[in-house]
Amino acid sequence: MSASSDRIRAVTLSSVTLPLPTPISDAKVFTGRQRPMTEVAMLFAEIRTEAGLEGVGFGYSKRAGGPAQFAHAREVAPDLIGEDPNDIGRLWTKLVWAGASVGRSGAATQALAAFDIALWDLKAKRANLPLAKLLGAHRDSVRCYNTSGGFLHETVDQIKDNADRTLDSGVGGIKIKVGLPDWPEDLRRVAAVREHLGGGVPLMVDANQQWDRPTAMRVSRALEEFDLVWIEEPLDAYDVEGHAELARSLTTAVASGEMLTSVAEHYELIRAGAVDVLQPDAPRVGGITQFLKLATLAEHHHLQLAPHFAMEIHVHLAAAYPREPWVEHFDWLHPLFNERLETRDGRMHLSDRPGLGVTLTDQTRAWTVDTATVDTPR
Repeated sequence: MSASSDRIRAVTLSSVTLPLPTPISDAKVFTGRQRPMTEVAMLFAEIRTEAGLEGVGFGYSKRAGGPAQFAHAREVAPDLIGEDPNDIGRLWTKLVWAGASVGRSGAATQALAAFDIALWDLKAKRANLPLAKLLGAHRDSVRCYNTSGGFLHETVDQIKDNADRTLDSGVGGIKIKVGLPDWPEDLRRVAAVREHLGGGVPLMVDANQQWDRPTAMRVSRALEEFDLVWIEEPLDAYDVEGHAELARSLTTAVASGEMLTSVAEHYELIRAGAVDVLQPDAPRVGGITQFLKLATLAEHHHLQLAPHFAMEIHVHLAAAYPREPWVEHFDWLHPLFNERLETRDGRMHLSDRPGLGVTLTDQTRAWTVDTATVDTPR
């Protein structure tokens, strides 16, 4: 008798436009490189098997790229039909080679993330375990910090109020955006927030890649007095040499990785000693299968781990990391899921629900702008 007789029967893809309550501005807006963000394009994959099991996964794109991810996913989805859903690594390789002519990073692999995450969700549900327990959890809760209340379009007083509400809700740390063209104003904002929080609250800053090397060195050294947990993306995400120089020069940890879309790109940061805190994003690197490779590399090099965004996925992956990690708390995706993650005493707690532990709301269905169901092989 075979180890598994179940097979993938159908895949449903949904392109969903999630509106944001308020236009969001970080340093990229203030330097003129991007417009304020008003929505997030979500790609959902729902995979159903002949035995009646179902897994759900998702990816996303901010500003441009959502339709491209949906189109690529729809094109390669037939290659999943009839396959054993347990063979996740083999299926990732099959899908990436199906679209290899457009590369093994960027939108092509981001489109695969929704499939990969759905397959891991399905496997954990088959085992009746939360995903973290299937992977092998090191803890049942993870340190968490909030970003969504610290953007540059908000005044310092608004950020202070947001921080108070966030801490009252059980989140443990606060991250605020920097990277204004007037960098002394960044310092004033950070000083005001640090004074408001006091010395006992973890505080991080994020420049969203908007400093050049001299500015990054100058401002980062000035920021050292504020006892920050890390300085995030002080330089262009692909400036490995610049990040390495900063990491060698500063006492404060340097963090980066969220904008990279492959294991190979992250490895360049790791190899060069360019980061103290690695911030991979499972949907951006192609899913959980690729994220786990990065986690192994990061642990081998004694790095801290702080996955970017998508806490519904990353709380599980962080809980399975050997070293104490951080998870980024964002409430932007709340309307998409019926369930909520619990934050208490500065930590995000795993639920006992199988898989990712999330189901899609009726509102998610209402925001769907395109859908496709595939049930025949190529």
